[in-house]
Amino acid sequence: MKRRSFLRATTATLPLLYCGGAWRAFAEANAVELAADVAVIGGGFGGCAAALAACRAGLQVILTEETDWIGGQATAQAVPPDEHPWIESFGCTRAYRAYRDAIRAFYCDRYPLTPEARANPHFNPGNGWVSRLCHEPRISLAVLTQMFAPHLSAGRLRLLLDHKPASAEVAGDRVRAVTVRDLKAGRSRTLLAPYFVDATELGDLLPLTKTEYVVGAESQKITGEPHATAEARPTDQQGFTFCFAMDYLADEDHTIARPAEYDFWRSYIPQMTPPWPGPLLSWQMGDPVSLKPREIGFDPTLKLSGPNLWTYRRIADPANYAPGSLRSAISLVNWPQNDYWLGRIVDLPEAEQARQLARAKQLSLSLLYWMQTAAPRPDGGTGWKGLRLRPDVVGTEDGLAKYPYIREARRIRAEFTVLEQHVGTEARMAATGKPRDEATAERFADSVGVGAYRIDLHPSTDGRNYIDLSSLPFQIPLGALIPQRVENLLPACKNIGTTHITNGCFRLHPVEWNIGEAAGALVAFCQARQKSPRQVRNNAQLLAEFQQSLRNQGFELEWPKVRPL
Repeated sequence: MKRRSFLRATTATLPLLYCGGAWRAFAEANAVELAADVAVIGGGFGGCAAALAACRAGLQVILTEETDWIGGQATAQAVPPDEHPWIESFGCTRAYRAYRDAIRAFYCDRYPLTPEARANPHFNPGNGWVSRLCHEPRISLAVLTQMFAPHLSAGRLRLLLDHKPASAEVAGDRVRAVTVRDLKAGRSRTLLAPYFVDATELGDLLPLTKTEYVVGAESQKITGEPHATAEARPTDQQGFTFCFAMDYLADEDHTIARPAEYDFWRSYIPQMTPPWPGPLLSWQMGDPVSLKPREIGFDPTLKLSGPNLWTYRRIADPANYAPGSLRSAISLVNWPQNDYWLGRIVDLPEAEQARQLARAKQLSLSLLYWMQTAAPRPDGGTGWKGLRLRPDVVGTEDGLAKYPYIREARRIRAEFTVLEQHVGTEARMAATGKPRDEATAERFADSVGVGAYRIDLHPSTDGRNYIDLSSLPFQIPLGALIPQRVENLLPACKNIGTTHITNGCFRLHPVEWNIGEAAGALVAFCQARQKSPRQVRNNAQLLAEFQQSLRNQGFELEWPKVRPL
C-alpha cells in the first residue's frame, strides 16, 4: 500500500533557505494541506482509540482536537470512567484494559500511596462509588500521551491540538477533504485522506460532509420503541454539564465571587414531565428510576451516614496516600444539580451556542456558590466556605472543565440502527417471552465489540425527566458504524447508529473506546484489502476475516452469561 506523506506539494512555495530536517519541520508547521491514510477529527476517547488502532496497523494518521487536551470524557470533560460491573475481568478491548492498567501504574510509580493501596490490584485512586477507577483527569491525559508517544516519534501520527473542523469538500458519496481551523493561530489547514473518522463530541463532520443524520428523539411510529415519543422531537436532547473539581479546607474561606446568574439559579424550579420535586439547587431531587422525590446527602467532613455526594465522584482520597501528603480529598462535581437543559447546542448558530454554553457555566458556578454559602448542612448550619475550586485539576482558569460533558450528539443514519427492542431488558423479555434471568440482548452477527450500561437518559431540553431503564449486556454491530450513503466517513463515538433511547447505554467510556478502536481497525482493514466498509459488512468472508482480526487485537465480540443491569 502506498504511504501518504503528511507534507503536500503546496509547501514547495515556502522559502528555500531552509534545508534538510529544519526545512521539513518549518514546512509541515506551515503547510496549507496535509495528507494521510486517515484523518481522525476529534481527539476524545473514541478519537484516541481510532488513531491508536490505525497507527498500530502502520497507517499515517492525522488526529485533530478542539481543545488542548486529548481524551474527551476522561480529560477535557473531567468525567471519571463510568463502567459496568465486570470491567475488571471482561467487557472491553485489550487496549482499553492497557489504558486502565497504565492509570493504576502511574499512581503506583509516582504517588506516595499507602502499602495497602499500592498492593491492591483493583486500586481506586479516589474511592468514588460511581466508578472502579475514579482518578484525576490529568492522569488520563498523561497515560494517553504515553500511548501516543511511539507513534509520534515514528512519524505515523500528526497531532493538531486546538483545531476545529470548519468545512468539508465532498465529491458524490465520498469526502475528499476536511478543513480545520487553528483556534489559536487563526489559520486553516486542509486535510486530505481516503478515510475520515468523525470523533467530534457533537458529530460536527456530519452536517459539514452532508452525511445524513438524526438529532433528538425519533418517533415511536418509526422505531417502535416502548419509550420513544409519539412524534419525532429533534429538540429533545439530553442536557450537558460543565463539570468541576473541588476540595475542602475546613478552616479557610474559598468562597467565589457571586455568579452573575446566581439569583436565577437559586430560585429555579425545573418544569419537567414527570415533575421535578423542587428547586434545582437543593439536596432533594427525583430518583432517576422511580422519579419519586428523594433526599441525598452532602458532607465533606464525612460525618454523614448514608449516600454522600462528596464521595460519589471523589477522584483523590487521602486514605490512599501516606499521611500528610494530601491536604484534602478532591471531588468531581457532575450531578443532577449542574446538568443544563434550558437550551441545546446542536445545530444552532455559533452565537446562540456560545450563549447556552455560558449559561451552563453559570449554573455550575452557582451550584458551587450555593454550596459555599447557603446549602443546608447535616449539623443544621448553612454552607461550607472551605470548599475550594480546583482549576489546576481541570487545566482551566475559570475552574470548570475545558469542554462540557456531552451525553448526546448527532447520530448517523446507519445501515443498522440499535433499538430499545435489541437491548432493553423489559423489551427483550416481551419480544422473546423469556424471564429476566434468561433474557439476553439481540445477537448481532456483525459484532465488533461489547458494552454494558443501563439505558440512562438525563433530563432533556424539551422538559422530559429522566428515563432510566434496565438493559442487557450488548454487542456493538458494525452496521451501526456505517452511514447509509457516504462511503469513507466513519463515526467513532456517540454519533453511531443508535436512537435517542439506546444512546443512553452506548455513550459511556468503554463503549466509546470500543467504537473508536473498531473504526480505526476497520479503516486499516479496508485499506489493506482495497474494500469499502460496506463491502466488509455485507460479505460473509470479509466480515469473518475482519472479526478475526479484531479478536487478534484483543477485542471481545460476545458476552458470556451475565445478569441484566
